[in-house]
Amino acid sequence: MTGLHVLTHPAGLPIGDEWVPVPATDQVRFPFTGELVADAPRGSSELATRAISYAAGLRERAASLPSHVRRAALVETASEVAARRGQFEQLLVLETGKPLVDCRVEVDRTLLTLTTAAEEVARLHGETVPLDLLPSGEGLFGFWVRKPIGVVVGIAGYNYPLLLASHKLAPALAAGCPVVVKPAPQTPLATLWLVHLVREALASAGAPRGLVQLVTGGVDVGVALTTDPRVGAVSFTGSAAVGHQIAKDAAPTKVLLELGSNSALVVAADADVEAAADAVVRGGYYASGQACISVQRVVVVEGVRDVFVAALERRMAAVVVGDPRAPETRVSALIDERSTGRVRAWVESAVSAGATLVQGGEVRGGVLQPTVLLDVPDGELAWDEEVFGPVVAVRSVASLDEAFDVVNRSRYGLHASIFTASLETAFRAIHRIETGGVVVNEVPGYRSDVMPYGGVKDSGVGREGPRFAIEELTVTRMAIVRPSARSRS
Repeated sequence: MTGLHVLTHPAGLPIGDEWVPVPATDQVRFPFTGELVADAPRGSSELATRAISYAAGLRERAASLPSHVRRAALVETASEVAARRGQFEQLLVLETGKPLVDCRVEVDRTLLTLTTAAEEVARLHGETVPLDLLPSGEGLFGFWVRKPIGVVVGIAGYNYPLLLASHKLAPALAAGCPVVVKPAPQTPLATLWLVHLVREALASAGAPRGLVQLVTGGVDVGVALTTDPRVGAVSFTGSAAVGHQIAKDAAPTKVLLELGSNSALVVAADADVEAAADAVVRGGYYASGQACISVQRVVVVEGVRDVFVAALERRMAAVVVGDPRAPETRVSALIDERSTGRVRAWVESAVSAGATLVQGGEVRGGVLQPTVLLDVPDGELAWDEEVFGPVVAVRSVASLDEAFDVVNRSRYGLHASIFTASLETAFRAIHRIETGGVVVNEVPGYRSDVMPYGGVKDSGVGREGPRFAIEELTVTRMAIVRPSARSRS
């Protein structure tokens, strides 16, 4: 391979126990400069079906793998990723265009996900059930266990390709499921390398390499993977529109969807306004705003609006824009020019509809500058939908109850946060706000990879986090035993 980075794994795609040739390649380019990073293998629907066939043939083998084998493979993978963490960080910068600081965090979180999944192997168990709560259950012994759901298809988004892939494959392996991973077409490189390391760790532990496979490609590959009736579960991270289509097409296969949001941060009248402004800058522009739980909507109680906006404006000058390879950079180019054009058009539409552009909005050197909008009206995409760019919209309301109503008046519900000095207000927010996670005095983008993570409404179904994903990728099997088969007549 040529370009800015040379990958250290075989050519082709990891399908079955080998790497198979591909009919074509696609260029992966550094979003900041447009330079070639590498020529990535392009898969096909035929290769996708081949991967599913191989995975289906391994179902029983995967389900019967001893716990120590599954655990050892995940532990070794984490060790191998850690040994190459600097290379992974640089590769992530090049293929995603994300600032280096965010790519370092991504590798840290990937390591936590892998090691936690390894630990959860030891906690995959069931429990007994008191069947004699009714007379008909007298003399019966009951217990349930968890069994793997079967073949898992994991489809990841482009913004955190290494981390999102780890959240698909690590719980699947821990649960005893063969898994086929499909990375986003824009960012296949780090995921290919991760899958290579997992496969080598599996072989070292005495398991088939083909328990983890990867197929690249576009919509045709995705359709082939998600509509195959031999698949037990599809785990998808991406847009709501695509997720909804997958859910329809895959039925009745189980589907886990993480579909993003337009996350809100509420500033109460008693909030530490300076801390809230810090949080908006930290939480609104990390990963150049390409994070599903980045701060997009800020809802401020009217009494502190002016002081909050002033505090926010003071901090905007500290947001470093430029080359994502520089450690100090916080905002850089979005994944491609199309995304940049879309976000800029949303900003321009909001301003035309009456919003005030406080800062940013223009593109310099291919980078959309960090943007702050005031009073974006309902019905504008920059308020209603997921902007997925460095744009924060601020609106004031008369009361805290109105703030909660504004937050909930969205089709999304992944994460939200509130800044307040009142424990009572914090618990009111936890009770009232309709999201999968409510964060108090921190950014809505806070996510520990060990916690249950997922949304409500159009933000998806199911939960990630190794423990919770393993539960999603296993099914209970109830055992009901009458120790003696003698006639009771």
